[in-house]
Formats: sequence, structure tokens, C-alpha cells
Amino acid sequence: MTLSFMPEEIMETIHMVQVENLDIRTITMGISLRDCTHSNIEIVAQKIYDKITKSAAELVRTGEDISKEYGIPIINKRIAVTPIAFVGEGCDCKDYTILAKAMDKAAKEVGVNFIGGFSALVHKGFTKGDENLLNSIAEGLAETERVCASVNIGTTKAGINMDAVYRMGKIVKETAELTKESGGLGCAKLVVFCNAPEDNPFMAGAFHGIGEPEKVINVGVSGPGVVYNAVKHSPNVDFGALASVIKQTAFKITRMGELVGREAGRRLQVPFGIVDLSLAPTPAVGDSVADILEAMGLERVGGHGTTAALAMLNDAVKKGGAMASSYVGGLSGAFIPVSEDAGMIRAVKEGALCIDKLEAMTCVCSVGLDMIAVPGNTTAETIAAIIADEAAIGMINKKTTAVRIIPSPGKKVGDSVEFGGLLGTAPVMPLHPYSAEAFIKRGGRIPAPLISLSN
Repeated sequence: MTLSFMPEEIMETIHMVQVENLDIRTITMGISLRDCTHSNIEIVAQKIYDKITKSAAELVRTGEDISKEYGIPIINKRIAVTPIAFVGEGCDCKDYTILAKAMDKAAKEVGVNFIGGFSALVHKGFTKGDENLLNSIAEGLAETERVCASVNIGTTKAGINMDAVYRMGKIVKETAELTKESGGLGCAKLVVFCNAPEDNPFMAGAFHGIGEPEKVINVGVSGPGVVYNAVKHSPNVDFGALASVIKQTAFKITRMGELVGREAGRRLQVPFGIVDLSLAPTPAVGDSVADILEAMGLERVGGHGTTAALAMLNDAVKKGGAMASSYVGGLSGAFIPVSEDAGMIRAVKEGALCIDKLEAMTCVCSVGLDMIAVPGNTTAETIAAIIADEAAIGMINKKTTAVRIIPSPGKKVGDSVEFGGLLGTAPVMPLHPYSAEAFIKRGGRIPAPLISLSN
């Protein structure tokens, strides 16, 4: 398939890149590791390293070449692999940290900034490999630089595995403690999902799903600044007209993403998979989802009207993207991470945005409670309860939801945690003081909702 562009489209894209912070946030190569199994874990580790370094040897260079030739910034080049719980299951070793280190070593060798897939899918229960993976997450993240982990604990069809939810509350706490010198940074590389997608190019939740091909190229675009400028220049139109403005803008962003993805796939001789058209903010001024919502007329994000504004934005982005590409996938919507969005940070510091409002917003947007710092003395049971709440939203609404929360050791409400780069600065947010311990300790599985009986 060849995409053709009119001269005015090209000039418009150049303006978006130069003035409005438009970029390709990531080109992510998915790699199957299903042929890397062996009973000896050291052999598995070597096979993982060899497969990744061979498959992705030209990924970074190809991304840089495309960026130079087309004049489009491609910020990150990343890798997603088959969930390691599957790959390691045949091993005679229970500690999968060596596999995380093999992933990290390979990521450094090929030059990518993150590699995802230190993952498990446990929405109905645990296999031996799942147990080993979960027991290795905290140490695996603490002893690596670029490895990201994810665990899917619920789906609309299966319900919510509350035993897994409690386990993840404990694992988040353990990960924070093992990475306390960096403010609990390990937790920024760990996400807990309900309805996890198999083709997500964004970290920390990317993994190469079982239904995916041997290798694939998925692209994540990012255009909060472009959408913000479009909304800002439409101050006196009604919501119907404003939705059209956003759709047209999302269409252009997605077209650029598919062009880059298909070209990367052609050069690497890897199939093009999907464009994830999520609006992914950064801490940079002018690259904020919160700013878009405020440009719609809200005095501050988090105030009354925020959920409605976000719902309209998310829907318009999806409609525009779906018209631009037949292969939209991943998460595709608007991200609302706190630490990675300058407008969200501002709203939290001013007291306009609280965790309850963030939870409400996740009902209508992409993913969930993302990059939220909470007091270091937050209990595992409270973290588990937050995960359960978010999973319930995803399960009932047949959408992906997730939690990436950081109980930063030694920090209290009002403090901030510096992560740097795209991860930004996280103001420590207050939580409700009431215990959910008895609720979480019930265990078992919350049954799938009636809407799951859709066949």
C-alpha cells in the first residue's frame, strides 16, 4: 500500500513538527520468543539475547534514517517480546531475573530505550511460569535499566483475579522498596492491566501477543500539541464543530504515523501492524492533554466538566484516526499520566485534580491511573484496592484500563518525585485513609459481568 500526500499536507505537517511538538513517539518492534524455550534457563537467556539482537539489529538506525529523510522526529525505538512467563515456563529454574537481564543486555546492544514483555497473563489463574514471573518482577526491574513489566489481572470475559490483584499490590510495594534510591523508579516500569491489548507499542505495557506474527512493527503517534493548537484556534464553535476540528487533526496525525510505520516495515522487511493514535503527552510546555481540555473552556482540568470534555476528545480522536487508517490498534485514545503531563502536574499542585477525579476520567479515556505518585507508607492492600477499582471500570466497560502507581519510599503528600526525561515529575497525591484490607483479603475471582455473555 502506498500513501500519497498533497503539497499542502506536507507543509502542514512541517508546521506541526516545528511549532506544535508533533512527533512519532515510538516505533516498536514486536518479536516472538516462543522458539526460545529450553529446560536450562541459561540457554533460554542466551537464546533470548540472540533472537532480539538479530531481529532488531537495524531498528534504531532505520528509525533515525526515516526521521532524517522525512523530517519527522521519531523519539523512541522500542521492542516488545512474548510474555516471559510463557517463554520461561519450561525452565528448571524459578527465578526469571536472568531472563530480565538478558532482555536488558539485548536492549542496550541494539540501542532501544525500553523493552517490554517481562509479563504474565493471569486473569483466570496462575501457571508455574506465571508464579515464577510474578516472584521475579521486583528484582528483575530493580536490576535492569530498560526492562518493563506488565501483568493482566482481569478481562471482561474472565472477571478479575483478586488473588492476582493482591499479589500485584505487594509486588508494587516490593519494587518501590528495591528502587527507593531512585524514588521508586521501578514502579514506573510496571503496569497492571485489565483487558490488555496484544499490539500496544507504548511502555510500560507493551508485549508481543500470542496472536501476533513472528515479527511486527507497531507505531505510536503523539500529537497533544497539534490538537491543542487546533482547539485553541476554535474558541467560539459549538461542540459538534469542535469535534470535527479534532477529527480532522487526528486524521492528519494518524496518516503520518502509518506512513512511518509502513516505511519502517518495508526497510526492515517486517510486517506493519498498527498505528496507536493515543495522545501521549510529555512534561514539555505545549504538549499536554490537560491543556487541550482547558482550551475547551475549563478553568482547570479536574474541575466539573472535565470528564465530559475528555470523553468528547477521546471519541473525536478515535473517529479521525479510524478514517485515516484501517489498522488502528493498541490503546488509541488520550493518555492522562500525571507526571508526564505539565498541565496535569499543575492541576494536582493547585488542588484541582485528585485521584477520585482521575478515576472518573479513566472511564472515558485511554488506559487508566498512570504515573501517579502516592505516599511511601501506602499499604499493599490500598494499592491492590486501587488496582481493583480500575480493573472493574475496564471489565464492565469492555475497555483497557491499567494502573501504574508509585508508592515513593520516604515521600509524603506535598512532596515531588523527580524521574527525568519523558517520565517527568510526580507530585505525591493523597489517598483515602480508610482501609480496604478485609475486602482485598477475600481473594478468589470477581465473576465476569453479564455483558460478557455476548455470543
